[in-house]
Amino acid sequence: MTGVGHGDLEAAEVAALFDRNRLRMARELRGLSQVQLAREAGSVTSASLSQFENGHTRPSAATLRRLAVALRVPLGFFAAPAHPPQTESTTGFFRSLRSTLPRDRHQALAYVHLARELTLQLEMRVALPELVLPRTPQPITDEATREDIEALAQDARNEWNIPSGPIRDVVRVLERHGIVTTRFRVALDKVDAFSVSFPDRPVVALGSDKGLRDRSRFDVAHELGHLVMHCPDQAGSKIIEAQAHQFAAAFLMPAADIVAELPASADWATLLRLKAKWHVSIAALIRRARDLSVMDERTYVQACKTMSVRGWRKHEPGDLGSPEKPILLRRAIEVAAEIGTTLSDLVRRAGLPENDVRAILGNDEDRRPRVKL
Repeated sequence: MTGVGHGDLEAAEVAALFDRNRLRMARELRGLSQVQLAREAGSVTSASLSQFENGHTRPSAATLRRLAVALRVPLGFFAAPAHPPQTESTTGFFRSLRSTLPRDRHQALAYVHLARELTLQLEMRVALPELVLPRTPQPITDEATREDIEALAQDARNEWNIPSGPIRDVVRVLERHGIVTTRFRVALDKVDAFSVSFPDRPVVALGSDKGLRDRSRFDVAHELGHLVMHCPDQAGSKIIEAQAHQFAAAFLMPAADIVAELPASADWATLLRLKAKWHVSIAALIRRARDLSVMDERTYVQACKTMSVRGWRKHEPGDLGSPEKPILLRRAIEVAAEIGTTLSDLVRRAGLPENDVRAILGNDEDRRPRVKL
């Protein structure tokens, strides 16, 4: 490869190109407050870090070197990107703003921003699937009815030419239509799946600790609901979370396709068979039966109580296997390597932290040669 990338810049050059947002992003990647970072870096105060991140002053080359070591990022990471992204949303659609600490949300968001930057770097080298997202012309309001949301879910399936019946791989459907999906362990142990509605390339982030295919598929469809129906300003509302749940149920289990199959009673054998067919949880099936007026409220409540008594709220019978795996970014890296740009080349030129990029790709395992006895 020719040319100079961020990974080739000297400290003085990085200081001249310093981007305050990059310092904040690196700090949030590590889950550190300004006070904690000042302690880690030494010879810099939290007040100085605040000045750097607010754009009031710039760090010296020597200070940047210390910050790079403390934050475990390449020195070039602090330079302004050569190709700045479009105006972007920094707010994620998190399930509950009250149940997660701001630090955890910020760390998860920082990884998503890094995933997006990796995507932008890849797009300079390979052609990713065009973004085709059936967004509503205007964000839907709190007054939207269940019928409205059912129609939007069906419209999304129609626009994406999804045939009737179960969707084989929901993650793959999103990726084929240009939505970046990533599943990583870091930062998400205390944060549910969430999405960020970047205007050019939305990103859906999934945790990898649940290990439940049915729950993960519903998470994916839930986040798609946000991307289709909502704007970032609505994030955190209980109403939009309920709407996204309704969308996910209708997207995965269209009424016209499933209503005749749903039992009116808690027929567990039938529900297990439907779970295996539709790859959704029993809990989602009985909720769908109630919402479509197949199961009455009393029967539904009793079924939920039975599931709780049996411990099925956390561990249902009928294992569906491992969660679906995102492949878009990994395939893009493979294609880039075929034309001479390896992952290491790409992250070096962009000044990205390679270990974090590998974590985003689900490829953060120990890569040292293993000693066998």
